[in-house]
Amino acid sequence: MGSTMVAQGVRWDTIRPENVSIHPAVTATPAPLTVDRLSALLERFRIQAHLFHTGPLCGVTRFDESHRGFLHVMREGSMTVTHQSRGLPPRLDVHEPSLLFYPRPAIHTFHNPPAEGSQFSCATLEFAGGARNPLARALPPLIVLPLADVPGLAPALSLLFAETERVRCGQRLLADRLFEVVVIQLLRWMLDHSQQVGIQPGLITGLSDPRLARVLVAMHEAPGDNWNLEKMAACAGMSRSAFAAAFRDIVGQTPADYLTDWRISLAQARLRDGAQLKLLADELGYANPSALSRVFQARVGQSPRDWLRAQSNGMAEDATQ
Repeated sequence: MGSTMVAQGVRWDTIRPENVSIHPAVTATPAPLTVDRLSALLERFRIQAHLFHTGPLCGVTRFDESHRGFLHVMREGSMTVTHQSRGLPPRLDVHEPSLLFYPRPAIHTFHNPPAEGSQFSCATLEFAGGARNPLARALPPLIVLPLADVPGLAPALSLLFAETERVRCGQRLLADRLFEVVVIQLLRWMLDHSQQVGIQPGLITGLSDPRLARVLVAMHEAPGDNWNLEKMAACAGMSRSAFAAAFRDIVGQTPADYLTDWRISLAQARLRDGAQLKLLADELGYANPSALSRVFQARVGQSPRDWLRAQSNGMAEDATQ
């Protein structure tokens, strides 16, 4: 998982944790515009946002969700944010309109002026697939960016603010979708500016490299193809040895390991939707259901049947709470 990403204009007064970086960990050139690096991911692993607050926040507000992330848009004002979790800055001062994006659950507390407060629009976030979502795993635990730093964000934010100013028909549904647009715009920005942000090797850094992006997108779109090293290297326009070394350095794992993780993540998502194991084996490039089950067991620590039963029991428990 990546380190916290904080824009240069946001001040954080305490000593930074060792795994936090403002400057780039990996230098990469933006991938060609002809490569759509996000659609195949987001079509299979959707992001769902749910508006829960719009207006001022005064004094101290604690956010504690065990299963969801958060996206806060501070429209005006200033505040201090505090954290107690490892990997997050203990104290962060925000003095201009900014996005605060927590892709994964993280307890955080806002300290706003007690009287006038600061103006916010806030949503919870759920990444389909939970901890196995490739994007959620690749993102740092916190991203803080001034609104002015993300070109293309203004139109979506203008619509979002207009929708949340007063109650209208379909307001909540439209606001939820606009929050999702904001997340996609933010992901686009990160892919095109990986050299400016402190993200550890992973999917984001891989998609930021024009050679590796072609291979990753192709694997995302056709996971069942026979993706041997020779075919991957040819797709990237590299020799096999150069491709294998670059992939390991930039993505942080071997091409074969990444492909296996991607296939198992897809298998989990499809199992939740009721797909049969035989169908999944064909879709994901395995010779038979037994072969898929063996890889699933090795990666997840449970057979597909046992894993699905545990997931169903967990969802039933959540529904009763």
